[in-house]
Amino acid sequence: MLNVEPDLDLTFLEEIADGSDDFIIESIDMFAQQTPQLMADIEKGIAEQNWPVTASAAHKLKPNLGFFGMLTSQGLMQEIEHMAKGGLPDVATIGSKFDNVKGIINANLNKLAQIKAEKGA
Repeated sequence: MLNVEPDLDLTFLEEIADGSDDFIIESIDMFAQQTPQLMADIEKGIAEQNWPVTASAAHKLKPNLGFFGMLTSQGLMQEIEHMAKGGLPDVATIGSKFDNVKGIINANLNKLAQIKAEKGA
């Protein structure tokens, strides 16, 4: 397994939080609650070659990734969405892209948990 680095840039979140650690913590909580289910939906959609489900879940996750400055992850998710919307993507290619973004997002979730703990202390 590759050593995957998070791709977080919380500049936008901190800007709209306007100094509120509570807002940042709530945003992290929401992301941490929603993301695993959307990732599971994408993974299942790919496994079952259910492209509408894959595209829909990827589409729902993209703005959340952008909100947290996860631009690499957002770009990969957009590629997954477009491939799935195309109808019959190469399963190995879309699976590889998903595995890559899954590693990054898991690293992001771990980093966000650290940030939340620091802000909540």
